Amino acid sequence: MNITKNDLKKINDFVWEIPKSFRADMRAPARIFATEKLLEEIFRDRSMEQLVNVATLPGIQKHALVMPDAHEGYGFPIGGVAAMDLDEGVISPGGIGYDINCGVRLLRSPVKWFEVEDKLEELATEIYHAVPSGLGRGGRLVFDKNKFDLMLGGGAGYLVEEGFGKENDVLHLEAQGNLSQADPSLVSNEAKRRGKDQLGTLGSGNHFLEVQRVDEIFEETAAKAFGLFKDQLVILIHTGSRGLGHQIATDYIRLMMSAMPKYGIVLPDRELACAPFRSPEGQKYFAAMCAGANFAWANRQTITHWIRESWRKVLGDLSGELEIVYDVAHNIAKIERYKIDGKEKELCVHRKGATRAFGAGNSELPADYQSAGQPVLIPGSMGTASYVLVGTNESAELSFSTSCHGAGRRMSRHGAKKIWRGSDLKKQLEAQGIIVRAGSMSGLAEEAPLAYKDVEEVVGAVHGAGLAKKVARLKPLAVIKG
Repeated sequence: MNITKNDLKKINDFVWEIPKSFRADMRAPARIFATEKLLEEIFRDRSMEQLVNVATLPGIQKHALVMPDAHEGYGFPIGGVAAMDLDEGVISPGGIGYDINCGVRLLRSPVKWFEVEDKLEELATEIYHAVPSGLGRGGRLVFDKNKFDLMLGGGAGYLVEEGFGKENDVLHLEAQGNLSQADPSLVSNEAKRRGKDQLGTLGSGNHFLEVQRVDEIFEETAAKAFGLFKDQLVILIHTGSRGLGHQIATDYIRLMMSAMPKYGIVLPDRELACAPFRSPEGQKYFAAMCAGANFAWANRQTITHWIRESWRKVLGDLSGELEIVYDVAHNIAKIERYKIDGKEKELCVHRKGATRAFGAGNSELPADYQSAGQPVLIPGSMGTASYVLVGTNESAELSFSTSCHGAGRRMSRHGAKKIWRGSDLKKQLEAQGIIVRAGSMSGLAEEAPLAYKDVEEVVGAVHGAGLAKKVARLKPLAVIKG
């Protein structure tokens, strides 16, 4: 059944709905957060069909949702959000993705970018050498089996205990960088083998490090709470759980596919393979996924440590310390409380290419962000702006406290490489005054800015819909890629 714009009901300028009556197997309506322009782009791939398929999952609550940066994914569209009843609902690895807890972390410096402008080339080179990047590339930190399991169970906090960070670092991470439900014994030996030397590494694809400047402040109060000011030099880290997370997804998708007949689950797309959340299979996957998420937080913590070392080496003590603004997950399932039909209940919220966006006063936020709300970090495409937003209390009702996670692809990696040459792109970026450190020209071509949606339009839709509000725009000074 093809979906056209005529099948959509317009709720307002930023929200559209596919009614539950659209297809007989839908258990909930499907909602799209997008402008007219972004809606046209979402229709170019299978995102809408995938969203309707998500709405057929057992136990889904209120709506299946997709964010303005939506594009086709595995099972769920990227940008897909679904909250499941813990007793009646399922958990689906396709609703989290292969790169478990792919996410972003923002570090702030106490200096203005032009105060250290003459050192930026050296800083970019130092960070490029300190943080290994590229497909399958191993890092400098390798734990023995016992320590590796302790890290999978303890996340970023374990790395801090091992000397890779400061005690208060974890206060400014989503879930304080550790999901306590993690069970390292449920992560396969193959997954551990793939991840054993990948702590402190970026990986390839759209993962990156950027040295940026705060270009504009939109909301002074929240910016002050987050420690951000005009012209400030900041660093954005974007990476996830590497080969370990990919293997966890592979292992458990296989398990879910074999388990579904036992539970009488029939789906329109086998990529949505799932099991009841309370089932043995569902609980095993959730515990393994939590371990994968902890690995990703530990990975970003290790990278933070290497960056701080590079910072001190190049700029010395006069430049002050790099502090964590926040760290958010993009691909994860979390247990959170929301009102359904007037009653608060615990739900399993799947976010795939989507960012948590709690409003002010949420008990999970650190004390210094309680009055402002949660920082929402939105990386742009290479060479374009990134954004810091702040979560709203309205988003709890609108989107299970969720925002977009980036610009969102509008073209495949293969398609991008057909059009752009990495060497030409490097020259273009350098002509804009952006320093580039990249190990692969073909990898650079895959991430060409025009292969992505317009981040200004995407962030504008999120702001307009009330999911999160703009706080600051960040512009790149140096791009570091695999």
